[in-house]
Amino acid sequence: MWINLLVLALLLAIYWIRQRFAYWKKRGVPFVSASFPHGNLAGVGKTRHISQILQSCYQQLKSSGRSFGGIYFFINPVVLLIDAEFIKTVLVKDFSYFHDRNFYHNDRDDPLSRHLVAMEGSKWKNLRAKLTPTFTSGKMKMMFSTVTAVAEEFDRCMANELQGGSVVEMKDLLARFTTDVIGSVAFGLECNSLKDPEVKFRVMGRKVFQASPYQAHKAFLSAQFPQIARALHVKLTQPDVEEFFMGVVKDTIEFRRSNNVQRNDFMTLLMKIMKEQVEHGEAETDSKDQLTMDDIAAQAFVFFMAGFETSSTAMSFCLYELALNQELQDKARENIKEVMKKHNTISYEALYEMKYIEMCINESLRKYPPATTITRRVEQDYRVPGTDQILQKGTMVAVPVYALHHDPEHFLNPERFDPERFSAEQCEKRHPFAFLPFGGGPRICIGLRFGMMLARIGLVYLLKHFRFTLASDKMSVPLQISPASPVLTIDGGLWLEVKRL
Repeated sequence: MWINLLVLALLLAIYWIRQRFAYWKKRGVPFVSASFPHGNLAGVGKTRHISQILQSCYQQLKSSGRSFGGIYFFINPVVLLIDAEFIKTVLVKDFSYFHDRNFYHNDRDDPLSRHLVAMEGSKWKNLRAKLTPTFTSGKMKMMFSTVTAVAEEFDRCMANELQGGSVVEMKDLLARFTTDVIGSVAFGLECNSLKDPEVKFRVMGRKVFQASPYQAHKAFLSAQFPQIARALHVKLTQPDVEEFFMGVVKDTIEFRRSNNVQRNDFMTLLMKIMKEQVEHGEAETDSKDQLTMDDIAAQAFVFFMAGFETSSTAMSFCLYELALNQELQDKARENIKEVMKKHNTISYEALYEMKYIEMCINESLRKYPPATTITRRVEQDYRVPGTDQILQKGTMVAVPVYALHHDPEHFLNPERFDPERFSAEQCEKRHPFAFLPFGGGPRICIGLRFGMMLARIGLVYLLKHFRFTLASDKMSVPLQISPASPVLTIDGGLWLEVKRL
């Protein structure tokens, strides 16, 4: 009898899985064939990065002429957006149907996952509105001197590195630079990772992004089956990372309160929001949306993690391409010299006159977007404009940013590094939602101004004082991408021959 029940259960499971993989076919939607158990994600985190998988799916589905197609993440159907105009509709026009990301968070067991990137509903909307003033151009100008002070230290650090030889591993150096900047801006602390690469801030930052294939799979599965993951108390933040950042935030807040410390930084704004809640009685009347100490820690954590890794990655890829293309590197350096003749110093105004530097960074973000995929979740049944297709509530939607950025329809000869793509004339000709390194719509990256400012300052200081060529015996062309990393990053480091000018 037990054998019969087991066989019956097995047959029912097989039938159910087959029905899941027939989801898109039944609806008449073009789809990429998938197999159990990974769906279209076979090899993700081990042999292939998610960006490469979605680019392949995008290319297969684009020939259908439809604005979207169907793929599978494990056994879950996923909407893959193809058309730039429909992407704009999802991210902006019909945002009310797609306002939440499909990110796993576990408020109970993993408090650092309760950050703005993963937050949902009214809590996200309220906190986003409160945090937005931190990232205005006026606030960027106030933070400018903090960033340039670290950049000066970075310049000295580079000089010291060259005493040990002309070949330098730049990827880690750039991450140490951005770690020190964001540690200062977010926490008001001197991390000193440029002086000591094993300082705790750098060690913890490195640990978050050195994901193993197991951790990559765990993150993917948790995002696909969040209710099951929460029931099993799954945490994505490692215990020592959580303990460190929780401790740093609590210690910083206690010190500032005790000593009445006021700074123009992220932590001060979070403390101000928390104080206003208490003064206005929100802590008692609206417990669901109030900002707690854990929330402050989570926001500081994600600002630190997202900021240091994406900015350093963008600079790494940009330096790699400029090292390969000496003419472009010379042009970028000439742009710095021309502006410096006018201003005599690297001021905030001077930085934003260096248009070619910005074009180089944008082209780097196009060819190597740190966040290769944008995800949304359908919040209520949605009829696709101009069709009779209904996207069901709860379905995940994916925007394949990497694939869009490498589509010849939007960027001719996409594998070529060409900063001129981002001249004002070229940008006007292109669909604005074909270039999405920071996302788009109301959930566009809140720190994009800061990230761009940081990358600009870092590259200006480097190109002003140093020339870079590829250390050909240590680097592969084309680059090898780390398959398990949550952001697009160079596998094995960025080894460059550096000469002081």
